[in-house]
Amino acid sequence: MPIRIPDALPARQTLENERIFVMSETRALQQDIRPLQILILNLMPNKIQTETQLLRALSNSPLQVNIDLMMTASHQSKNTSSEHLNTFYLTFDEVRNRKYDGLIITGAPVEQMDFEDVDYWDELTQIMEWSKTNVTSTFHICWGAQAGLYYHYGIKKVPLPEKMFGVFSHVVIDRSCPLVRGFDDAFFAPHSRHTGTRREDIDDNPHLRLLAHSSVAGPYIAISTDERQIFVMGHSEYDRDTLKNEYFRDLDKGLKIAMPVNYFPDNDRTRTPMMTWRSHAHLLFSNWLNYFVYQLTPYEL
Repeated sequence: MPIRIPDALPARQTLENERIFVMSETRALQQDIRPLQILILNLMPNKIQTETQLLRALSNSPLQVNIDLMMTASHQSKNTSSEHLNTFYLTFDEVRNRKYDGLIITGAPVEQMDFEDVDYWDELTQIMEWSKTNVTSTFHICWGAQAGLYYHYGIKKVPLPEKMFGVFSHVVIDRSCPLVRGFDDAFFAPHSRHTGTRREDIDDNPHLRLLAHSSVAGPYIAISTDERQIFVMGHSEYDRDTLKNEYFRDLDKGLKIAMPVNYFPDNDRTRTPMMTWRSHAHLLFSNWLNYFVYQLTPYEL
């Protein structure tokens, strides 16, 4: 089944070229069903790339999904044109009176800053508070997960001695939750961050359950006990070349950056990176849509 997106969104052509089933708004209006309403708060610098990645991950489901894209009004993007943002993005003031089946809060390259020093922090806290009453399920990614854990449960992020950068193996530690249904005993996911979350802080919180963990990258998936808040510490939505592009970008800037681990074959950066996490990404997002959005959300929003 398709994911419904605006007719002119740049991601549409990319996804159609990959034979992913997307549906234009024009065609969707002719169908008499109740699609899921998903809001994506895109905090990443390259918004078009992130849109495409998330739409691809959300497309592998038998459910029709309507997508709204949201940006923060308190921060001006330097990497995405104002024309694109004005055409496809909403602000919080435009959606605060709406209700959604699901909300995705992306990562952001601000993890080395204190939360309160981020220029859109106050706006983000308003959105996270609003999500408690206006969203059935919220899916937090990377820095968005750290921000959610801090805002909702007071869990602080911790600086890492070096950047967690590469593709890491994870294990499921709580198979009773349907979010990890069908996961292999060991599965892979990319990480790209300078901060982390302590496992003991999640384990010691009575309102949280840790579902998956990496011996190297640390906690990966946590969920609130009411199952309405989901926290994913890595970037399962990343494309094959995302870490590669980040790596060479930092090299070109003269920054100190280690080669992403478990990524280039034989650690040869001239070779095409191995993609070992796509099946996990599709399963993670489809489980979220099915078990925590579609089966829990009211028909009348």
